Amino acid sequence: MFILFGLKTALHALPGRAATCQRCRSFVHHHLEERATKFTLFFIPVFTTSRSYRITCSNCGQMSSISARQARALAR
Repeated sequence: MFILFGLKTALHALPGRAATCQRCRSFVHHHLEERATKFTLFFIPVFTTSRSYRITCSNCGQMSSISARQARALAR
């Protein structure tokens, strides 16, 4: 008998917003991304082990990690 288990990371694009970048000081669109790591059993996702959010400037490409609370506020 054998058991197959592992971790899978899934990326989801969320709607972003226009904002001023801290690095390039341009008022441009920022892309919001959710990264969720899920525990899998026999290649079936069972539960989420971690979740993080990133926001990326479309002008200079600077990526910043943000909290779940900030991501919910931006996605509205």
